[in-house]
Amino acid sequence: MGRMYGKGKGLSRSALPYKRSAPSWLKISSTEVSDMIVKMAKKGMTPSQIGVILRDQHGVAQVRSVTGNKILRILKGLGQAPELPEDLYFLIKKAVGMRKHLEANRADRDGKFHLILVESRIHRLARYYKKAKKLPPNWKYESATASALVQG
Repeated sequence: MGRMYGKGKGLSRSALPYKRSAPSWLKISSTEVSDMIVKMAKKGMTPSQIGVILRDQHGVAQVRSVTGNKILRILKGLGQAPELPEDLYFLIKKAVGMRKHLEANRADRDGKFHLILVESRIHRLARYYKKAKKLPPNWKYESATASALVQG
């Protein structure tokens, strides 16, 4: 199946290990991993950034196999989860950057076209998250207030 807004038709992706238990060579306990996750979340890292650091620096390939829960579920249990889902947050951040660019470069028609594509992805994702009850039903993306949602 093809991409939503691209030419690619690729199916490549990473494969999870067959065994669902923690590897025998991993010497970090479940509580240590949970503590590291909370510490990194307090620094302002996203769940995917936390997963990359745990994988690359601490040798934890799958947090779920060690702790029994995913990173986001651990953060939700402690009340530290981000208020917006990560993919939606970064799409909004991209749209804010594109709008800022278009204010300075009004003649950029290609940029305007791609902003429409990004915003349609935002609306589609928001519709999904409302249906999945990860966003409140009255949440609405508005380009005027989007920069307040994204700090940075």
